[in-house]
Amino acid sequence: MKYQNNNFFILTGGPGVGKTSVLNELEKSGYTVMPETARAIIKEQMATDGEALPWKNKEIYMQLMVEASAESYREAISKNSLLPVFFDRGILDAVCYARMVGLDLSNEIQEIAEHYQYNTKIFIFPPWQAIYETDEERKQDWKEAEATFEAMKKTYQDYGYEIIEVPKDTVEKRKEFIINRIKQNTSDED
Repeated sequence: MKYQNNNFFILTGGPGVGKTSVLNELEKSGYTVMPETARAIIKEQMATDGEALPWKNKEIYMQLMVEASAESYREAISKNSLLPVFFDRGILDAVCYARMVGLDLSNEIQEIAEHYQYNTKIFIFPPWQAIYETDEERKQDWKEAEATFEAMKKTYQDYGYEIIEVPKDTVEKRKEFIINRIKQNTSDED
């Protein structure tokens, strides 16, 4: 059985593109925001000297990302919000990661990716070198950031999603762009 929730919107892209800042503004505006699971996994694994890290055991890391993303989806359902719910990355981000590092996807992961469906319009943030930084959890260099953006686009398109590129602009204008596109989408459906 597939879950299709047209009220669930993914914000994705490569690392360091300004997603979290926009998501924080959306949350301040009263929207439900589901945090990024990958960063939480990395923090937890680093704190416990765990193996599930992109620079240690990529396969376990990817598996944990998929499981945490599916749990995030189920948690969002339980919130029963009438407003759009915004996800800092989705299940397919873990699929994209697996593709990028050459991991095979199990049937179970494929089923999860196909089972939990978000709104067909995905908001993707392009690489933006002026704001890009690395940190303890984000270790990718600029070339990797650009490659991740292209891989994300392709992965979501391969699963039938429509890509909407968020313009490089202020946090407030990016937030407004997303909300306006959602409102436009809703009025087009009426």
